[in-house]
Amino acid sequence: MVQDIQTTTEKPETIVRFMVGVVVERRVSSSPWVDHVWAPVQVLPDAPDIAPFTSLGKEPDRERFYLGAAEVTLFKSDTSHFADNFLSVTPQLWVAIRPTGIDPAVELVGVTADPHEGEGYGEQIGDIVEPLPMPVEIAARVAAFFQAHHVEHEFVKRKRHATDPRKGHDRPASGLRGSTVKPVHDGGDPE
Repeated sequence: MVQDIQTTTEKPETIVRFMVGVVVERRVSSSPWVDHVWAPVQVLPDAPDIAPFTSLGKEPDRERFYLGAAEVTLFKSDTSHFADNFLSVTPQLWVAIRPTGIDPAVELVGVTADPHEGEGYGEQIGDIVEPLPMPVEIAARVAAFFQAHHVEHEFVKRKRHATDPRKGHDRPASGLRGSTVKPVHDGGDPE
């Protein structure tokens, strides 16, 4: 069961927010310069009622932690991005974490179902971004939002004004329809 933050109304909301839980893993590194590495490994459909950074299990070379709760936001304007996500073999959630250099060693940056936003998370140097499988409960929620709000827009090709490079610049001036920009002469003979 996915927890809602917003109250539901009779009219479908154009923005929906819900909470998820994020699990990270600290692995022993094979690098001589780093002792361990961090990575997001799982998104939970519900944010459990446990303290952030609680250990969830330990093996000799790795340990898993519940990092904390994150808000996933679905915007009506992003439904085509959700469609792109569902066209992949496995729908995904993008999770971004950031090393802090202090205790706790990592912090949660965000979680998104929008692949374009997920790609944007990767632009921040030092952040660790992983696409993780979307739990079935969350996939159903995103799919329902998509069904309620997606509107297919027809592609309209932009029409350009004809120009003749021999006659100079005949395109309309910026902001003035129908007017033309006259070619500038560099002091030669006037026409």
